[in-house]
Amino acid sequence: MSSELKRVTLANGIELDVVDAGPRDAPALMFLHGFPESHRTWRHQIAHLSGRFRCIAPDQRGYRGSSKPEGAENYSPDKLIGDIFLLADALGVGQFTVLGHDWGGAIAWGVALMGQGTRVTRAVVANAPHPGIFQKLLYLDPVQRGASQYMRAFRDTANDAMVREHGLGALLMQALNWDRAPVMEEEERAALLADWANPDAAIAMLNWYRASSMDVPDMDAPYALPDGFAPPPLPPLMIPTLVIWAMDDMALPPANLEGLDAMIPNLTLVQVPDCGHFVPWEAPAKVNAALDAFLDRTGG
Repeated sequence: MSSELKRVTLANGIELDVVDAGPRDAPALMFLHGFPESHRTWRHQIAHLSGRFRCIAPDQRGYRGSSKPEGAENYSPDKLIGDIFLLADALGVGQFTVLGHDWGGAIAWGVALMGQGTRVTRAVVANAPHPGIFQKLLYLDPVQRGASQYMRAFRDTANDAMVREHGLGALLMQALNWDRAPVMEEEERAALLADWANPDAAIAMLNWYRASSMDVPDMDAPYALPDGFAPPPLPPLMIPTLVIWAMDDMALPPANLEGLDAMIPNLTLVQVPDCGHFVPWEAPAKVNAALDAFLDRTGG
């Protein structure tokens, strides 16, 4: 699939490498990958759906060959969300369905909330926390706080010398619990390791964490909401929304599902048992079946 990448220049000057597969006049699906992957997160879904949908999947800002502006301030969620609307513009896409996993799911929540009723017709999010739920969990839930301590390591610039010398893989081995590492095809693993070896890309990928306003307390901080805490003032997400959740995700426990239905009136929830974080390629048949049912029911 990598051979299908094309270079797209956005109106903000950012250049993205993008897969654009399927009929140009078909309904558009915009696939957003997470950390520390690439457009290939969604390879099984694109292969499955590109016969009847226009499947667009960028390597997002900071990843692989796409633009890597210096400075964490260039990776704030507003800029990453803006890239997606500008990518749709550049490809002549008016309305689209947004699909995201992990960090791509976090951006997909923002794209959906900003674009509902105008540009974005449907949303699909796989194992990515809703912005109205996640911060509260980090303050109150010991399991989620413990699972998110790696974010503190990713934000610590004291690790940058190691990352520049040894690649992102060195920090991942140090910061993450790999007891349940998923089985990945050898060629996919080799491609990821090559991506992680690029020091500029490695720092850019970490900048997604550094530019986020999410507060990750250490394990000794009180389990309480800070004085004056208010959840972000988000509107309800009214468009049809599918949430796919792998239930054995070490980073994002199922507590992230509690309260979703109150914020998303038109919610379809599909739980995938016995599956870890990388559900699009760990359980592709189940994800594809969920997508087929949702896309068919909500208008093709």
